[in-house]
Amino acid sequence: QVQLVESGGGLVQAGGSLRLSCTGSGDIGRLDVMGWYRQAPGRQRELVAMATSAGSRNYADSVKGRFTISRDNAKNTVDLQMNSLKPEDTTLYYCNLHRSYPGRASDYWGQGTQVTVSS
Repeated sequence: QVQLVESGGGLVQAGGSLRLSCTGSGDIGRLDVMGWYRQAPGRQRELVAMATSAGSRNYADSVKGRFTISRDNAKNTVDLQMNSLKPEDTTLYYCNLHRSYPGRASDYWGQGTQVTVSS
């Protein structure tokens, strides 16, 4: 079983920065992908950034150049450095671990952390 615990959300003015941290525990393997999603009320959860243990990184177009994801395989952590924050970045952010098996996949989620950007 995998557990994910997030920290680091909060309130910041537009143009400011926040850093989200996620620590995983349990059976986390080198093939698991870790990342961050966000979900605004009434909308689908969307990918913000993801990182493989091999060093690959993917970002949503809306955050490219502003957000940076980092992963520490030894500590099972994945952090999201968010710079140049905009009011539209305001929402709940969730840490995710995605595990693929032959023919199926599993997703694990943290409890969510609120990010609020004031204009």
